[in-house]
Amino acid sequence: MQIKDITNYLEQWAPSSLQESYDNSGLLLGEKKDEINQALITLDITEAVIDEAIDTNSDFVIAHHPFIFKGVKRIGNNHWIDRCIRKAIKHDIAIYAIHTNLDNVITGVNHKISEKIGLTDTTILSPKSNTLSKLVVFVPLESKKQVLDALFHAGAGNIGNYDHCSFQSEGVGTFRGNESSNPTIGTPGSEEKVEEVRIEVLVSNHNLGSVINAMNQAHPYEEIAHYIHPLSNKSQEIGSGMIGRLSNPMETTEFLTHLKEQMHLQVIRHTDLVKDKIETVALCGGSGSFLLNKAIAQKADIFITGDFKYHDFFEANGDIIIADIGHYESEVFTKELILDALTKNFTKFAFRLSKVDTNPIKYR
Repeated sequence: MQIKDITNYLEQWAPSSLQESYDNSGLLLGEKKDEINQALITLDITEAVIDEAIDTNSDFVIAHHPFIFKGVKRIGNNHWIDRCIRKAIKHDIAIYAIHTNLDNVITGVNHKISEKIGLTDTTILSPKSNTLSKLVVFVPLESKKQVLDALFHAGAGNIGNYDHCSFQSEGVGTFRGNESSNPTIGTPGSEEKVEEVRIEVLVSNHNLGSVINAMNQAHPYEEIAHYIHPLSNKSQEIGSGMIGRLSNPMETTEFLTHLKEQMHLQVIRHTDLVKDKIETVALCGGSGSFLLNKAIAQKADIFITGDFKYHDFFEANGDIIIADIGHYESEVFTKELILDALTKNFTKFAFRLSKVDTNPIKYR
């Protein structure tokens, strides 16, 4: 199998265009056309993980966190990143990272945490704007079904839990081709009137190219009248964090015990327990303190994330419980998330979970 066979699937699930501006997701070492035999899935890239890849004959490593963030000006042997790069290249190991783009999709990192905790009715805590466009295309009535089917198959017309969403209105289209034209209907130089349907569908911007290509292939006209309107609407499927509820509210101390058990935690750093019961839960894998006000505004009882700074805990302001469970601890099950997705789609390729504990923080 080639690297691109796997990365193409991963980027359909979590498009690289959805990563944050500071991120460096994607193929960090290797070429997409390279042949691979086995993939090792990890949260972080460390020297121990590269050694594990060598020991297990894994020639492709898929990580959540990229290990190269900034420009590398020289590669020596004094820094751990340098040693990882040198060793991976020496042993012909390709490395791919799927980071904030996987954080930002509704079926990604935060969905996995929500599953572990047992949340229902989950939605994105902070949906992103400017990720959608409206496509309008005019189609002769007899070709409506084939064009609609192509648009839907390419991913257009999805709104939340619904697909095949469109608006259609019928009317009369007019046109006249010049002498160089080759019209599907009518003849060059003659004005034509055709019963047409105006089709409007929503399209995620990262999928716009595929949808337009599908439209072009399915549409019978030589020249296709269509418009693309960028929208400022917030997406229901792209954004940061997640919020949901427990089917059965729990006493606060009982919920914290439940949280420790489900997430395999040694310790939880938290603010005053200002809520007697926990029902509405907001969360964000990794460093999520920037979402605290969103969690408060949506009346969450508790906000679960990692990497809260000392002074940021005061911002709970008696309105919510902050539960800092650690960056590594909040995202460690991302390995399982990636493995499950890949094994369902590549049944004849070998994937294995890294056994290395890459958490740089230790507890006593």
